[in-house]
Amino acid sequence: MTRAELVALIRRKRSLLCVGLDTEEHLVPEHFRAESHPVRAFNEAIVEVTHPFAVAYKLNLAFYEALGDQGWLDLEATISLIRSKGDHFIIADAKRGDIGNTARKYAEAFFDRLDVDAITLSPYMGRDSISPFLGRSGKWAIVLGVTSNTGAEDVQFIPTEDGRPLYETVIRRTASWGDPGALMFVVGATRPQVLAEVRALVPDHFLLVPGVGAQGGDLESVMRSGLTANGGLLINSSRGILYAGSGQDAIPAARAAAQALQSQMARAMSGVLV
Repeated sequence: MTRAELVALIRRKRSLLCVGLDTEEHLVPEHFRAESHPVRAFNEAIVEVTHPFAVAYKLNLAFYEALGDQGWLDLEATISLIRSKGDHFIIADAKRGDIGNTARKYAEAFFDRLDVDAITLSPYMGRDSISPFLGRSGKWAIVLGVTSNTGAEDVQFIPTEDGRPLYETVIRRTASWGDPGALMFVVGATRPQVLAEVRALVPDHFLLVPGVGAQGGDLESVMRSGLTANGGLLINSSRGILYAGSGQDAIPAARAAAQALQSQMARAMSGVLV
């Protein structure tokens, strides 16, 4: 999906919602666990009720890789279903970060085999860990900038010689490796002031913002800090949608949670999108 297509999708749906499919079999309602493919069946039900409100889906690879061969099949089936529901930006949340032939093979796996639109990457091995994912039409590298976890302060906030935090140097330098139509950054929702500072650093780049909902991020603060005239944000909610309800109420509750987030986003974008 190109940048122009992503912006058009955001404007059409009046949404910045990214639904995180971090599905754990033991957490899905019991009637799904009776299915032959519980994770796949639950994902299908979630996509069915959330796709009118979402512009993106993010699949965390760890939750599928942990299931072995079956997990990969669930991953492929889920991506195929999302594609069947019209235009959606699909993210493989893989957090890869290697170089040379290994990075090239990761790009082939996710872009050629799975045909996702984007993959999350760690930049700490440098430019040659990012460049194999760039230069493909409609494909994106999403680079870790500032994450939501408390351990982010162990490395990302280390002051550099000029007194600025390391994440700022990383974002500045990484932004020069790819244009805003192929490169975006992960910035956690739990630090809205930092999000505003990153927006000032990269005013034209999209930001993938996890951490709204169960992790404590506030949607209104995120949008005040990062919204642009083109949207500029993909705001992820995983557990807040997947596990909004329980039992037979799980899927209706997921739909209601997604719709509520989209409605709040639409109100905040009114008068801002051009």
